[in-house]
Amino acid sequence: MIELRNVTKAYRTHAGMHVVLNRLNATFPDKVSYGILGLNGAGKSTLLRILGGAEQPDEGRVLRSGRVSWPIGFAGGFNGSLSGEENCRFAARIYGADLDHVVEFTREFAEIGEYFRMPVRTYSSGMRARLAFGLSMAIDFDTYLVDEVTAVGDSRFRKKCQEAFASRRERAAVIIVSHQIKTIEAYADRYALLRNGELEIFDDLDEVSRLYEEAA
Repeated sequence: MIELRNVTKAYRTHAGMHVVLNRLNATFPDKVSYGILGLNGAGKSTLLRILGGAEQPDEGRVLRSGRVSWPIGFAGGFNGSLSGEENCRFAARIYGADLDHVVEFTREFAEIGEYFRMPVRTYSSGMRARLAFGLSMAIDFDTYLVDEVTAVGDSRFRKKCQEAFASRRERAAVIIVSHQIKTIEAYADRYALLRNGELEIFDDLDEVSRLYEEAA
């Protein structure tokens, strides 16, 4: 479960402070998947990073129980001086996962060959994304955070990613942010709309779709 209590986040812009999250209060229970709609710039990625702990709110608290993933496909947390294998071992230790399993699963899944044992700073953006997605799938989480649906590599590899993600959804919750209604419909049980710094939660997809289209 993840609970937001009066979470606020703002960024300084040339026009002054821009509040993207304004005193949000929400609860995301275990084994319930949520789809969060929002226009570009609404703060979806910021919210996801705060849910996962990659970014801290300016005010308020985030309470978590269970194991929560980083945003799937997010490669910004890698240490560029370490190899892919060393980054995997580091992540496995943090999450208390089996080191050898995480390393071997990620190596086979990412399909980046000898680069797996080379510094991540030598990787292309696509190779980083493959490593990040493989590592995300190598560790069992109670809640998976997804920024859109990760599309990595060719059609065969994308199919492989989709199948791996589908198997995780059978036993864990998903919180996915998107600006596409079809994506939300495919992955979520409940729905939310992020607009004007506020988060509204709905059971009815038609209702949230109507409000989202009105805001577009």
